[in-house]
Amino acid sequence: MDFKFSKYHVFVVGILAFLQFTVVLDFMILSPLGVIVMKELQISTQQFGFVVSAYAFSAGISGIFSAGFADRFDRKKMLLFFYVGFVLATFLCGIANTYHFLLIVRILTGVFAGVISSISFAIVADLFPLQVRGRVMGFIMTAFAASQVFGLPIGIYISNLWGWQAPFLMIAFISGLIGVLILFYLKPLTSHLDQKTEKRAFLHLIKTVSEPKYFPAYLVTTLLATGGFMLMPFGSAFSVNNLGVKLEELPMVYMVTGIVSMIGGPLMGRLSDAIGKYNMFVIASFLAALTILYYTRLGITPLPFVIVLNSVLFVFITARMISANALTSAVPELHDRGAFMSISSSIQQISGGIAASIAGLIVIQAPNGYIERYELLGYVVAVAIFLTIILMYKVNLIIGKKE
Repeated sequence: MDFKFSKYHVFVVGILAFLQFTVVLDFMILSPLGVIVMKELQISTQQFGFVVSAYAFSAGISGIFSAGFADRFDRKKMLLFFYVGFVLATFLCGIANTYHFLLIVRILTGVFAGVISSISFAIVADLFPLQVRGRVMGFIMTAFAASQVFGLPIGIYISNLWGWQAPFLMIAFISGLIGVLILFYLKPLTSHLDQKTEKRAFLHLIKTVSEPKYFPAYLVTTLLATGGFMLMPFGSAFSVNNLGVKLEELPMVYMVTGIVSMIGGPLMGRLSDAIGKYNMFVIASFLAALTILYYTRLGITPLPFVIVLNSVLFVFITARMISANALTSAVPELHDRGAFMSISSSIQQISGGIAASIAGLIVIQAPNGYIERYELLGYVVAVAIFLTIILMYKVNLIIGKKE
């Protein structure tokens, strides 16, 4: 039976995509502002690193602690509570004028932002059947590409005009408008409250974490984060120092890659619904692994080829993430869905931070800037990708038994 998208369904998908856009942009915007922030606050690279990593770890920890409560309230109320907290914390980032104040408010931002994505994916799983979840996830995940194409350049431009705090004030303003739309137009989501569940928050958390049939999905989430976070931190340095891309050409590489991802995301989502989510995941994983193994061994490369290769790779990675999120969203029972999504989001944040640290131990930057052992990083990521194919097969079997 075909699922018919109503105007309200389209509104929900659109509002969740914009919501993801603000959260992703808030996380990403600090890195390119690093040079200005370190100069104005007179802080070291190590202190700036603490500010960036504090967000990720606080997001991961808050997701774990909120998991016990995630299925006890209307999802709309949960979303509004954490989104209002996110808006206020982002506003405080926009008025921060000392290192310690910025560090505290970034931790606070992570506490609220870390739960928003999990609530959003729980809403998607509540409202949309598995047969169309790929295209819905595909559209929502274009937020990552949109923040790269539109958000970062605008944010950097605004910071050059009015200072590094200005982009945070811009994000807080846009987020506030989206919050008003959620308040007045998103309907309550309470179907999960009719299900029998553990009322005590801590026990609900423990029960969801220790449920054996959820283990493969948790492991997949861990390895998915490992692959992405290992390559990203050194991507720009590898492009400039190994591939020969000029620093002023980097924005073009990211912008074209982002635009292609924005177009490719919804298409990959539709394709995953058409050919099967697991089939899409396997195909995209193989192609991504092969592309990564080739890409990480390159030397000086013409700019057009670098752009094409980056764009192709991001399409494969996007296809993996869309099909993976669609599949794992079908794993939990309705009464565990919020907790499961919160735990998965936390695992992703924490394992991503650990993966980035491990990547820093693997690669070495020579005095001339050249990134050594990047191809070794490619092998590690490729192995992680092939392991996810095996684990996702088990996830697919679990879903098959439920249907």
